Amino acid sequence: MAANETDAPAGQEMPADIAEMSFEQALAELERIVEQLERGDVELEKSIDLYARGDALRKHCDALLKRAESKVEKIALDASGNATGTEPLDVDK
Repeated sequence: MAANETDAPAGQEMPADIAEMSFEQALAELERIVEQLERGDVELEKSIDLYARGDALRKHCDALLKRAESKVEKIALDASGNATGTEPLDVDK
């Protein structure tokens, strides 16, 4: 995925290293950042930088999850319960 293909805020590009991460890699780094911030032993400026990176990681994970959801299909059944094919999964129901 190219850096400009993510959900970065307008006028800001997703950092290239984050844009190239898998969901699992981004989530693991996000968890490490949350742990650091929760410990409270990080200086203010570093905390701000970590928070911004964590927000970018969260947005990247969200975009990857939405993309995966769009690929998931459910089995369509007729009135008798027989499979008739597949249709897009409606996650809002």
